[in-house]
Amino acid sequence: MNPYNPYTQHMTGAPARVDSSAFFRKVYAYMAGGLFATGVTATVVASSESLVNMILGNRIVFYGLLIAEFVMVLAFSKVVERLSTGAAAAFFFAYAVLNGLTMSVIFLVYTASSIGSTFFVTAGTFGALSAYGYVTKRDLTGVGNFAMMGLIGLIIASIVNIFLNSPMMYWLTTFVGVIVFTALTAYDTQKLKEFAASSTSPDQQSKVALQGALMLYLDFINLFLYLLRLLGRRR
Repeated sequence: MNPYNPYTQHMTGAPARVDSSAFFRKVYAYMAGGLFATGVTATVVASSESLVNMILGNRIVFYGLLIAEFVMVLAFSKVVERLSTGAAAAFFFAYAVLNGLTMSVIFLVYTASSIGSTFFVTAGTFGALSAYGYVTKRDLTGVGNFAMMGLIGLIIASIVNIFLNSPMMYWLTTFVGVIVFTALTAYDTQKLKEFAASSTSPDQQSKVALQGALMLYLDFINLFLYLLRLLGRRR
């Protein structure tokens, strides 16, 4: 639900070599755990009429949760350095659960089968792009800069379309969103590979892994949501 990525430039870390494969295993484990927490939360909320009415039936509550998500993402990179690894992990999973509360709306809009199939398409796409970002020798900085400019335009266009409600702009932002987050997935993975190669203590490495997990989590979630617009079957 948060189409932005504030972590590309700001990561904790200091000079020491670490095992890149071990680092990425930790990143993907955290990310998978966050996706699982989001999925379970969204499913539980969507299956409860009282929770649906409380969260999705009240605009103040729903938009309040969206604002809270936005604040948590922006705050994470600032507070993670001052938190213990356990507290930082709790912060990450709290965000994943909070995101699950708002993402429950997709179960009311799309069929469960189309959500499931789109999730697997997203997982395959994300996996391929992340693998490319990890193994490629090409510098993806230019791709990342282009994607970030596209992301800014995407956010502005999405806000404007709230008021215009233009079908053409809706589909334009959908296609642009897919392109932007496919590019960011490869770029962010390459940046994480660079961070993994820098020196950190084990505690700092875990915190950087959590930041990387949130970074890729946001890429995955947003890619999934835009693909769902294209592939999802509405109720």
